[in-house]
Amino acid sequence: MAGTPRQRLDTSIPHPARVWDFWLGGSDNFPADREVGDRITAVCPELPIIAVAERQFIARVVTLLAGDCGVGQFLDIGTGIPTTGNTHLVAQKVNPAARIVYVDNDPIVLVHARTLLESTPEGATDYLDADLRNPEPILQAASDILDFARPIGLLLMGVIDFVVDDTLAFDAVDALVTALAPGSYLALASSTPSEAMDRAADVWHAHGGAPIVLRHPALLARFFDGLELLDPGVVTLPKWRPDAATDYIDREVCQYGGMARKP
Repeated sequence: MAGTPRQRLDTSIPHPARVWDFWLGGSDNFPADREVGDRITAVCPELPIIAVAERQFIARVVTLLAGDCGVGQFLDIGTGIPTTGNTHLVAQKVNPAARIVYVDNDPIVLVHARTLLESTPEGATDYLDADLRNPEPILQAASDILDFARPIGLLLMGVIDFVVDDTLAFDAVDALVTALAPGSYLALASSTPSEAMDRAADVWHAHGGAPIVLRHPALLARFFDGLELLDPGVVTLPKWRPDAATDYIDREVCQYGGMARKP
């Protein structure tokens, strides 16, 4: 039996959601997470910067979708541990009636799911314990909250890195996008290789972390095939439509992303 979320937790092995939480200054992490987080930043000091850049990218993407793009529904897969600027907080600030479904297969995220279920009275939020590599159950369960006949914002932030097989990754994203109505959007962010990031991945794997893959920006762009890619394309995150709150605009961080519209 799978057991309860707390029974499924193994705090002796570093977990990406908890290490990410550590880099963001959170408290939902354990000694193993902090140890590997420190070891990784020793070989790749920009990892905490990447974590911040991704959170800010999410805020800009969701603000644009809920505002100018007029999208009132969001499917956020690989949400991670709740922190400031969660999708529902950003979306419902712009559109109080926004509806959000979060998806993750991390037991510690499930433990904190109640935080993700907070919503405005006009809107709704839900949390699914599911895996990106198996999209059909996600689509079936999400349809209880989201109307797939209307546009949806699909968010894949830092999660595609953990689907190491390219064919499986492309097939999973294609299945999700195919199920979306015209006028929907795909927003994606993922880590890209460099000497420092390669060393960071080696440290991560040496400490028993879940396998990851670093994909070049040109390969990430293929996830948007058949869609209308918004300017400025697939770029390092701080350079994607920066606003007054965007940090590290002068840096080329090894986390690239973009957003595209389904015609």
